[in-house]
Amino acid sequence: MKGASLKGGVIAAEQIPLVIDELPMLAALGPYTEEGIEIRDAAELRVKESDRIAALADNLRRMGASVEERPDGLKVQGRRAGKLRGAEIAQCFSGFGVGGGGGVFIRGGGGGAGTSELVLCNEIEP
Repeated sequence: MKGASLKGGVIAAEQIPLVIDELPMLAALGPYTEEGIEIRDAAELRVKESDRIAALADNLRRMGASVEERPDGLKVQGRRAGKLRGAEIAQCFSGFGVGGGGGVFIRGGGGGAGTSELVLCNEIEP
């Protein structure tokens, strides 16, 4: 197996429905790409269970990434994630923490679907 750099790019229009649930993970990969990740035409993420665009932007900034939040998406450029709601968001940021080289601890959980609150920290709590 041989490693390669990630190019990045724009995800928009007809591509969005094909990767709607994968967009949080793709955004979390943005800081590790050459061109960053830009997500457009994904306003549905503002009303799907929670405002996932705002959650992604907030948590990416907390990890040191440069993020421009837009009404229908976001553009991620920087490097390095705060408070998370939803298992998919927590999953994507756990992977983000591993790639960032810092300690990441997700606490919370429990309850049924939509009732848990997961918190992603950039340091492990005692």
